[in-house]
Amino acid sequence: MSARIPHIEHLEQLAEMLVHVGRSARAEGREDMLTAAQWTALRFFARANRASRTPSAFASFQATTRGTASQVIKSLVQGGFLERHASDTDKRSVRFEVTGQGRDILARDPLRHLVSALAGLSDADHATLARALPDIASNLARHRGDRGFGTCGDCRYFEDRDGAAYCACVASDLAPFEIGQLCANFSTTSTKTEPTGSKP
Repeated sequence: MSARIPHIEHLEQLAEMLVHVGRSARAEGREDMLTAAQWTALRFFARANRASRTPSAFASFQATTRGTASQVIKSLVQGGFLERHASDTDKRSVRFEVTGQGRDILARDPLRHLVSALAGLSDADHATLARALPDIASNLARHRGDRGFGTCGDCRYFEDRDGAAYCACVASDLAPFEIGQLCANFSTTSTKTEPTGSKP
């Protein structure tokens, strides 16, 4: 009978496996046109809500500097995968939208191999990961003094008002398509965040 693994050692093994899975997913598609950082940026802008499609939000999401994030974004704009727009609410700010060319290349996203691997898990395993991963991401962000990201279903500000979706953080109704988008104002029940801007 094997000895029981100490709690901290077990957690370290889980952490190492999460890092390994992330690196393996990023290493897929060696023939692809984009770097791992560019893929991450393109996915982010494809999934983020309108208020979160900014260089500063992406920098927080990627846990990198604003300068590094801007360089990645610039390369995607030059490649025709992103386009720059003036903010609807603050003309001094900009947001970025994925172009048709960007959406076409996302169909070849190397992350699809990780998606296929997840498809092999049970529904119960999917539910466990869906509950645990947002909290892990938020806790990591808090430890580095940054904001976490997530979607409405896991957010403390999300309210279901007689079937209508509402965000208490920005005091705004939500369109159905917004509920599954990444948001820089996301907060789990154990964390708090200040709004970065209004949602569309």
